[in-house]
Amino acid sequence: MPNSKVVVVTGVSSGIGRATAIKFAQMGCRVFGTVRNIEKAQSIEGVELIEMDVRDETAVQNGVQAIIAQANRIDVVINSAGVTLLGATEETSIAEAQSLFDTNVFGILRVVKAVLPYMREQGSGRIVNISSVLGFLPAPYMGLYSASKHAVEGLSETLDHEVRKFGIRVSLVEPSFTKTNMDINAPQTASTISTYDKDRNTVFEAIQKNVHKAPEPDEVATTIFNAALGTWRMRRTPKGEASLLSKLRRFMPFGPVDSGIRKTFGLS
Repeated sequence: MPNSKVVVVTGVSSGIGRATAIKFAQMGCRVFGTVRNIEKAQSIEGVELIEMDVRDETAVQNGVQAIIAQANRIDVVINSAGVTLLGATEETSIAEAQSLFDTNVFGILRVVKAVLPYMREQGSGRIVNISSVLGFLPAPYMGLYSASKHAVEGLSETLDHEVRKFGIRVSLVEPSFTKTNMDINAPQTASTISTYDKDRNTVFEAIQKNVHKAPEPDEVATTIFNAALGTWRMRRTPKGEASLLSKLRRFMPFGPVDSGIRKTFGLS
């Protein structure tokens, strides 16, 4: 396997993005990791940091151009920058929903639009979008986050049909609960409705319990590495719970799946 691939990983300040950047660097790739504020970012051995806020189209274009100026090409893009939000759908403001989509969906779109001209010109490339099991399963009190990941799945599948003739393929990685600060310290909606208090608190407790016993992001990073440089497959789920949930969703009737979701989150 070539070890000279130029890899761009978005959102490397922490969590899955950071673990992924480290993994590619350890495997001999030239890695560029994007951060919102380079002055506040912690350095990563073997990773060249690029200031790039995926919510800002100009910043994305400038960041990608800076990478091209240094490396002359981009072989792999890992879209891992993301945010989450906890709360009932009714409690979620339009502004909160728009902010979440601005990073999780439109952030990917901005990066894709910036890198595709270079990938098309070189006649090759791999784009790996980090989704979630919530991209194919619902989760109570994470409605807008789930919706954003469903959107990422639709965008990715469509994009793969459009760009494969240029030698470019698109893949999804769909992790389940992962022990990251983003999940442990997930923000909640600013407004609450008391009618939801009991179930919301039960779900929040279940999420915290599952996150604290979840695997470290290194396991997801290995799956991402294989998705980027291994044989192409549209969907990749890390071993364990994510892989099991993918199979259950595909082969089990809706009723048992629905019941299993409610049990996982402590709902009757």
